[in-house]
Amino acid sequence: MTSYFSNLPIIAILAPFLGAFLVGLMGGRKKLLNVQRSIAIATTFTSFLSLIYLIKPVILDKYIVAYWMGNWKPESQWAIGIGLEVDAFSLFTALIIAAACFLSAIYSFKYMEEDNGLDKYYVLFQLLSASMIGFVLTGDVFNMYVMLEIMTFAAIALTSFRNHLYKSVEAGFKYIVIGSLGSSFILLGTILLYSQLHTLNLAQMAALLHGNYTPVSILALAFMLTGYAVKAFMVPCHTWPVDAHMAAPSSISMLLSGIMSKTGVYALVRILYMIYQSTGRPEMEFLIIFWGTITMLVGITMAVVQTDFKRLLAFSSVSQIGYIMVGFGVGLSVNKGVAVVGTMGALFHMLNHATFKSLLFLCAGAVLHQTGTTDLNKLGGLSKKMPYTTAFFIIGTLSISGIPPFNGFVSKWLIYQASFEAGYAPVTIIALMASVLTLASLIKVIQSVFFGQLKEEYKDVKEVPLFMRIPMMVLSAICIIVGVVPNFVSKYLIEPAAFSIYNIGNYIDVMFEKGYAAKMFKETVSIPSMDYTLAGYWNPLSWLILFMILLIALILFFSFGYKSSNNKVIDDLINTRYETFTGGEKEDYNHLGENDMFWGMRQDFGRYFRFIKGAHSGVVNDYVLWVVAACAIVTIYLFTLM
Repeated sequence: MTSYFSNLPIIAILAPFLGAFLVGLMGGRKKLLNVQRSIAIATTFTSFLSLIYLIKPVILDKYIVAYWMGNWKPESQWAIGIGLEVDAFSLFTALIIAAACFLSAIYSFKYMEEDNGLDKYYVLFQLLSASMIGFVLTGDVFNMYVMLEIMTFAAIALTSFRNHLYKSVEAGFKYIVIGSLGSSFILLGTILLYSQLHTLNLAQMAALLHGNYTPVSILALAFMLTGYAVKAFMVPCHTWPVDAHMAAPSSISMLLSGIMSKTGVYALVRILYMIYQSTGRPEMEFLIIFWGTITMLVGITMAVVQTDFKRLLAFSSVSQIGYIMVGFGVGLSVNKGVAVVGTMGALFHMLNHATFKSLLFLCAGAVLHQTGTTDLNKLGGLSKKMPYTTAFFIIGTLSISGIPPFNGFVSKWLIYQASFEAGYAPVTIIALMASVLTLASLIKVIQSVFFGQLKEEYKDVKEVPLFMRIPMMVLSAICIIVGVVPNFVSKYLIEPAAFSIYNIGNYIDVMFEKGYAAKMFKETVSIPSMDYTLAGYWNPLSWLILFMILLIALILFFSFGYKSSNNKVIDDLINTRYETFTGGEKEDYNHLGENDMFWGMRQDFGRYFRFIKGAHSGVVNDYVLWVVAACAIVTIYLFTLM
């Protein structure tokens, strides 16, 4: 593999930055609002188009694009400038980011038209877009931090954009406190690595560290894992994004949940697979799989009991990040075949989660835009008034729940397969249970929001404008197409990205010169054919095994629950409609609310839900303590076992 020079990476990064500058110059003149909107759409499309043009050289021809800012190339094999390096993995992630930002810009055209200060919105929106793309294309660890800070503060300002609402200001405050703590850990880890290696270039760090851990590098790893866990929404660092997703405009919620979380995942992969070369290390494999499993389980159990549309989707996002991390955890396995299946499942789920979660948040935004609320107990019957939004939401629900032939099934199947073959059968069962609960929680939303009785105050509600429907339509089509032709997507996106993750030697050699990595790089993991990784996709025997595992999981789940049936009934679940009556009483309005659908489960598992509810106190000090405690536990674990 050889290098390929191109200006396209820097164009993809600079276009939104330039757009933000131009919109800022225009100020708040209302007559220029359409120009500002058009600039945001044009710059995000330019970024997306620039990255599309890189598909042929990077993915099809297997080149790696290297671009040294200011032409400051390495001197005597030593990096002295900031380099951009685009391999298949970074391009894969950047394409997801750019496509989502472009669709969000289109959605914002109508969704944000009633808000004030839209010049500021479009400045911040383009700063967020540019920084996320720059984050995944850079080959310099400190430049990653710089882009991360731009990204973080743009996202904080957008979270608090509707600052006349108390929840927006509160969410912004939580974000800035916990997000800054995560950034501080990342900066500390970067400083420690620089003090040992005297370089900030990713490729050179990997070459110099070459898998030999020292106390300094282990401490740096603990700081960076925790810091990027905050950015990736991993439990217990998951508390701030839930409020942020709920409070931010839905055009931003889709980016924070479906896209921005992937930057944290991207950084964790670069740290584990490249800088620290943790493949084949059982202690790292177990840590990431365990962490991902806890994230998966806590996220979805919190989602089930939510009463707000967007808050439920936010906790669901936490759970889906758990699936991705389980896949990448299996990717560290010493068994190369199983490892690659796990990595490919994680990459596939990165793509799928960005698609269906963006779709679901845009549907939530459509409901909020037309009704003014996302409270599940206040909605109902909107399918009669918003049929397109209803159809799009059902597609997103089936996709995120892993129902074939939608895209979520393919990635979840690979993660089930990889975790089971890696010897983590309990994780497979938990993942299946989480998928069932995901479907259950979103069926609750479908029933509470779109079906049932239409309330009188919503009788004049109409479907959202075309500009808001187009992004939802595109995302729905992707959910279906990717699920129907998974082999095509794997061949031209997932497999090249997986190969580039493992093939670190080429990444290093392109930045410096051939043979530079030979002294340190271990054997490259070969990528098996798709015939192996997707074997059993429609195999009846595999379906039977999956059904039996799921059945056993459900029996254990409910058996455990009924042992707790003597718990005190939760006060907020008491409802007279559950009392026996014989007199023919009839309520005027008896819509099935969100509390009704899981009343029994919440009572049976009352102790667990009370504990989780108490732990999520809403107090920022408590959440900061969680992050610090997570860092301490990870540090102790790493120093004990590495």
